[in-house]
Amino acid sequence: MGDRPERDTDPVTTLDPEQRDAVLAPRGPVCVLAGAGTGKTRTITHRIAHLVRNGHVAPGQVLAVTFTARAAGELRTRLRALGATGVQARTFHAAALRQLKYFWPQVVGDELWPVLEHKLRLVGQAAHRAGAETTGEVLRDLASEIEWAKGSLIAAEDYPAAAAAARRDTPLPASQVAAVYTGYEELKNRARTLDFDDLLLHTAAALEEHAGVADEFRERYRCFVVDEYQDVTPAQQRVLDAWVGQRDDLTVVGDPNQTIYSFAGAAPRFLLGFTRRFPDAVTVRLQRDYRSTPQVVSLANRLISAARDRPAGARLQLVGQQLPGAEPSFAEYDDEPTEARAVVDAIADLIAEGVPAGEIAVLFRVNAQSEVYEEALDARGIAFQVRGGERFFRRAEVRAAMRALRSVAASGSPHGDLVTAVDEVLAEHGLTQQPPGGSAARARWESLRALSELAEDLAATVPDADLGRFVTELDARADAAHPPAVQGVTLASLHSAKGLEWDAVFVVGLVEGTLPIQYADSEAGLEEERRLLYVGVTRARRWLSLSWALSRSEGGRRHRRRSRFLYGLLPEDHPSARLPQSKAAQSTSGQSKAAQSKAGQPKARCRVCDAPISGALAVKLSRCASCPSDADPNLLARLRGWRTERAKQLKVPAYVVFTDATLTAIAEQRPADPAGLVAIPGIGSAKLDRFGDDVLALVRGEQVSG
Repeated sequence: MGDRPERDTDPVTTLDPEQRDAVLAPRGPVCVLAGAGTGKTRTITHRIAHLVRNGHVAPGQVLAVTFTARAAGELRTRLRALGATGVQARTFHAAALRQLKYFWPQVVGDELWPVLEHKLRLVGQAAHRAGAETTGEVLRDLASEIEWAKGSLIAAEDYPAAAAAARRDTPLPASQVAAVYTGYEELKNRARTLDFDDLLLHTAAALEEHAGVADEFRERYRCFVVDEYQDVTPAQQRVLDAWVGQRDDLTVVGDPNQTIYSFAGAAPRFLLGFTRRFPDAVTVRLQRDYRSTPQVVSLANRLISAARDRPAGARLQLVGQQLPGAEPSFAEYDDEPTEARAVVDAIADLIAEGVPAGEIAVLFRVNAQSEVYEEALDARGIAFQVRGGERFFRRAEVRAAMRALRSVAASGSPHGDLVTAVDEVLAEHGLTQQPPGGSAARARWESLRALSELAEDLAATVPDADLGRFVTELDARADAAHPPAVQGVTLASLHSAKGLEWDAVFVVGLVEGTLPIQYADSEAGLEEERRLLYVGVTRARRWLSLSWALSRSEGGRRHRRRSRFLYGLLPEDHPSARLPQSKAAQSTSGQSKAAQSKAGQPKARCRVCDAPISGALAVKLSRCASCPSDADPNLLARLRGWRTERAKQLKVPAYVVFTDATLTAIAEQRPADPAGLVAIPGIGSAKLDRFGDDVLALVRGEQVSG
C-alpha cells in the first residue's frame, strides 16, 4: 500500500477504502489530505489511470504537476506501469517553460528569451549600482529575497512593506533590497533573458491577457492534478488558476503537516481553503500509514500534535499499518565528532545485519553538518552519497558510460537482452560483480551500478525495451534532473529529504539554535521548524534514531541544550537521553566499574573467550568478531528458507522477518525455549508471538510450513 512502484492491471483492486474513494471520485474538484506514508503518489496515479481507462479523459489531456524533477519522473514511471502513457507529468516550472516555448512567438512576436541558469551575476551588478554589499553570501541572500518576492507576487516597490509584514530577516535594509530588486529586473529585461520565476509570471500573463492562447491551452488540457499542494506559492497558484479557468476538473493532494517551504513563499492556505473555493469538492483523508512501524508513527503523532497552528479541519492522525518494530532511540553525546562516530557505528551494525546501505539515511538541519558524517563514514569504508551534491548526470563516469551506450545503440550491435547489453557496456567502464576498495573507486562503481539497476527497472516495466529505448530514458532523466538511486548511505538535509524514505533514519544535531534554527524567532517560524522535524521522523520505515551533542568540537564546552521539540517525546529524566555506556562512552564518562555495577549495567562478555564485547552485532551473537562461529549450517539453511517463504507471505523484505545476524545467532545459540529465544537481542515479544513456534520447531529439527 506504500509509495513504491508497481505494475497493476486494475487500478482499484489493491487500494484501501479511502484511497479507493479518492480514485473513484467523479470528475470535478477533489481534495486529498494525505498524511506521510499513506500512499498519496499511488492514489493520484491510480486516479489518473482510472480516468483514462474509463474514457473520462484522454492521456494527453491530463496535466499533473509537482515540485521536483524527481517527483515528476516518479509520476511518469508509475503512470507508464499503469498503462497511462502520454500523461504530462512535470514540475510547475517545466510545464510553464514548455508552454512559453509554444506561445511566446504569437504573444511577443519573437523567439523565447533564454532562461538564466544563475542569477548571481546580475544580482551582483544590481547590488553594486545600489551601493550594497557584494560578497557571495549577501548576493545569495539577495537572490533568495527576490525569489521570495516574485513567488509571492510582490513588486519591488511593495517589497519593504511586505517584508515587514512577513517579518523577513532581510540581508540588508529593506529599502536597499528593493533597490537591488528593481535594478536586477531592469538588467535582466535589458539583456532579454528570463529567470525561473518569470516562467510562471509570463505563463499566467499569456493566458490571462490573450483569449486565443487561453482557449487553445484549455482545449488541449482538460484535467489537472497538483501534488504537494500545501507548498504552492501565490505565483504557482496564479498559473494554476489561469490553467483551470472557470472549470473545476482539478485534483489536489497535500498534507498541512508537511508545509516546510514558507520561507520561499509556499502558502498552505490554498490547500486549507480549497473547499471554500469549491464547496462541492470531494474531500478524502488518507491516514493509514503504510511506511512506518507503529512505534515511529506514534512518535510522529505526538510530535505534530504539540503544534499550535494546526487548523482543526486539516488535522491528520496517522494510523500505523506495519508490523511492530523497535522503539525510536534517543542519545545525547558530548560533542559532534563523538555523535558522528556513534551514528556510524550503528550504521555499520545495521549493514552487518543485512540492511542495505542505500536504505539508511542521516538527516540534519543544515548542510554544514554533513562534513563530520562524511569523514566518519569514509573512515569506516562505508559508501555514501550527499544529496544535493554533484549532479549524477554530470559525473565523469556517467557521461562516459552514456556516450558508450549511445554509440552501441546507434551501431545496432548490442547482444542479448537489455540488462545484458547494458552490463556489457558498463563492464568496459569499470562495473564489476563486486565493488572495489577505496572510496573514490567505490563511488564510481556505485554510479555505474545505478545505471545497471535502472536498466533492470526499465526491463521490468517495458519488457520489449531495447538499448535505444534505454538511452532515450537516460536522456529524458538527464534533462529532467531525475537521477537513479545510488547505493550508499544518504546524507541529506531535512528539506531535501522531503518525499523520500529509508528503512533506517538517523536524525542528528537536535539542539537549540540548529533545530529550531536560531533565526526562527516567531511562532510561525518555530512551528515550521517542528514540521521540518516531523518530515524527518516520518522518513523512517523501521528504525529511527534521534540524537544531539552538547558541544561542537571534541573537548569543547558542553553548553548546548537539546531541542525543545524533544520535550514530551523524551522526558528530561529518561535514561536513554544519556549516552549508553558503550566503549566509546566509557572512555569519556569516567564512570567506574563499581558505579556501573551499582547501576545494574554489567558489560556483555563473549560466550567463547569471555572478553568484553560491544557493538550491536557482537552483543547479538554474544561473541567477539574474532571468535569463530559455531553455527549449525543445516539449521541456518533451514532458517533462511523458512524466512524467505514467510517474507513472501507477508510481502516484506526478508530482513524484516529476521536479519541475517539474528538467524546466525539462532543457529549458533540454538535456543531450546521461548526464554532462550527472546534472550537474543532483536527478538522481542511481538516476534516471539509471530514466529517463535516456527523457529523453535526448526531448532528441534522439525519441519514447518513457510
